[in-house]
Amino acid sequence: MAKKLPKVDVVVVGVGWGGGIIASELTKQGLTVVGLERGKERKTEDYFMVHDELRYALRYELMQDLSKETITFRSKPSVRALPMRSYGSFLLGTGLGGSGVHWNGQTFRFLPYDFEIRSKTIERYGEKKFPDGMTIQDWGITYDELEPYFDRFEQMAGISGEENPLGGKRSKPYPTPPMKMPPALKMFAEATKKMNLHPYMMPSANLSEAYTNPDGVSRAACQYCGFCERFGCEYGAKADPVVTVIPVAKKTGKFEIRTHSHVRRILHDGKKATGVMYTDVTTGEDIEQPADIVVLTSYVFNNTRLLLMSNLGRPYDPNTGKGVIGKNYAYQVIRGGAIGFYEDREFNVFAGAGALGMTIDDYNGDNFDHSDLNFIHGANISISQTGQRPIGNNKVPAGVPGWGKEFKAASIKYYTRTLSVGAQGACMPFRHHFLDLDPTYKDVFGDPLMRITFDFEEQDRQLAAYCADRCGEIIKEMGAADKIEVNRKLGPYDITPYQSTHNTGGVIMGSSPDTSAVNNYLQMWDAENVFVVGASAFPHNSGYNPTGTMGALSYRAAEGILKYSKSGGGLLV
Repeated sequence: MAKKLPKVDVVVVGVGWGGGIIASELTKQGLTVVGLERGKERKTEDYFMVHDELRYALRYELMQDLSKETITFRSKPSVRALPMRSYGSFLLGTGLGGSGVHWNGQTFRFLPYDFEIRSKTIERYGEKKFPDGMTIQDWGITYDELEPYFDRFEQMAGISGEENPLGGKRSKPYPTPPMKMPPALKMFAEATKKMNLHPYMMPSANLSEAYTNPDGVSRAACQYCGFCERFGCEYGAKADPVVTVIPVAKKTGKFEIRTHSHVRRILHDGKKATGVMYTDVTTGEDIEQPADIVVLTSYVFNNTRLLLMSNLGRPYDPNTGKGVIGKNYAYQVIRGGAIGFYEDREFNVFAGAGALGMTIDDYNGDNFDHSDLNFIHGANISISQTGQRPIGNNKVPAGVPGWGKEFKAASIKYYTRTLSVGAQGACMPFRHHFLDLDPTYKDVFGDPLMRITFDFEEQDRQLAAYCADRCGEIIKEMGAADKIEVNRKLGPYDITPYQSTHNTGGVIMGSSPDTSAVNNYLQMWDAENVFVVGASAFPHNSGYNPTGTMGALSYRAAEGILKYSKSGGGLLV
């Protein structure tokens, strides 16, 4: 029998960006919050002088142990799902700070088009623009309504950037100026301007200068060491929950973090949650934590899985299209792009930062005419200098063997002579793309694993080919490349190679309980004291990294939780 603890105001499941923001905002207003994190404690000192590519980038030190819990994957319902036993397509973080510790720091705002995508697409092209099975829907909130929360996230994190000429209107400029512009980015900017496109510096959570945020948290500037993605930042220059929102919550004295606490069920009476049950993984003891409000702030898969295992909300049925939990799983179309190989020019690509880049949005969202195209939405196209660490970066021209003497010579030669222009494409939801519980495979506790059913569609292939051609045009305009390779082909989705940790959907938001699981405060329609915070709320994925939009929604959810607490209950409008 589980040990029962005293009741608290709020219990938060997962202490990453979402959990940290919720905790900081609620504790500042006097609520007592317990944060349950299944991984271990983390602090900046853990990363002092640890630029170890093998340990972190290739052996996944900061990631979930797949031998204890993983996901299963299949491309369609008629195929048996199998477990992901080694990391590939995406990386599942664990520990205090979650994926917010090992991210790159690219902090975009989704476009106004994204939040009203169904309405805006029909308005311009008609409903026939949607292919059969595409379950696109509006988000139940507009960009203008969400804009103040974007600003709050950016001010807290100290985002460095400049205004996107094709993005939504801003109420304030970024709190810190853009990062430095190395030669490759300058070449991209000059080339795209000649093409009458609209380049701007990528919005970055890697600080361009020392910064003190509105909560009084001071952080140092980025050193351009090139160890961002898959690494914690030893300087604290990369905004992450451990150096921003979590210390603010802890300072109030009203936030208790319990690490090594694996939440397994949401406890409820069929209408409202009463708390959660978790296992202390250090002792094996089951513990019940009662709470007035339960907030799920874990990763996409965990948010969805917890609801399904707890029989909370209506599971999605792809055969009927009914139900909402598990609906609209989406990923990212990130294969299209172009590579230029230079014979007589070198670039210091070993230096960089996770979000050091130059971007255009001329082919993103509905910023270009889709009338004669067989897809909707698009991609941000950019050049990035994230720091080419030597083990994982061996780009060589086509035709060079993949190993041996010739490969070694070519990889050394082209290590500083290669530039890439890439497209990060949106991913639209389809009726047969969803998340559910695997009937066969279980985790170390005997609970069913999360099962993904997903594949790329013709929509994705058309988008990838179109954007790859645009990348090729840009890198050609950049000049001096002796050889250009354009990757237009997008085959079936392969879970083996890394692509992006940009999984979305499963507990989506909207304006109706018939088609969504949560409202625009991320409050569950079916359990008013449960809020589900994260990219699980996205009804589709845009042509951007999801963190900026997830952060904005987290601040709005925090506001909603406070309203709910003070009003004594009820659905928020």
